[in-house]
Amino acid sequence: MNHLAHTFLAPDSPEARVGSILGDFTRGLDWDHVPSPVLEGVRHHLAVDVFTDQHPQVLASKSLFSRERRRFAGVALDILYDHFLLRHWEQFSDWDKDTFIRTVYQELQSHQALMPENMAVVTRRMVEHDWFGAYQDLDNIGYALDRVASRIRFANRFTGIIDEIRANESELEEHFLAFFPELQAFANRYPESSHQA
Repeated sequence: MNHLAHTFLAPDSPEARVGSILGDFTRGLDWDHVPSPVLEGVRHHLAVDVFTDQHPQVLASKSLFSRERRRFAGVALDILYDHFLLRHWEQFSDWDKDTFIRTVYQELQSHQALMPENMAVVTRRMVEHDWFGAYQDLDNIGYALDRVASRIRFANRFTGIIDEIRANESELEEHFLAFFPELQAFANRYPESSHQA
């Protein structure tokens, strides 16, 4: 899952939401200095990723991509799922969508002291350019995925993957709508659900 979905699914505290993004920036992290509510968010992030990667609806979505691009399907779905979450927001949340996004941005800005520098750089950019708001437009999902492709250090066919998303959009959306309520239920039960898995 991508940043918006992780903050949306995280335990309901600013520190846990920060931790839910920190889960993507753990390399070289000094774990002894991570406050426990932030650590809870990191653990939640990792559990959500494991659940997502193994889910049959997600695996079915990956199979819709061409052989040349399938190795990048997980990355594409992570960002696409933020778009689908925004598109169907009222189905999953009582929060006003724009209020939630503003709240997360404020929390990220006020908790930068908890972040490693590389995460602080990314979250400042995220807030400045309103990534979450931008993800409401499928064209912006395509631009975001092409930026990811440009950072890959080996020859790849990832650029233009939005064309395959558009060609399979209805089916990808159906898979998301079958998957996300189960992920949300898992996330709400965590950590109890992790002991049952």
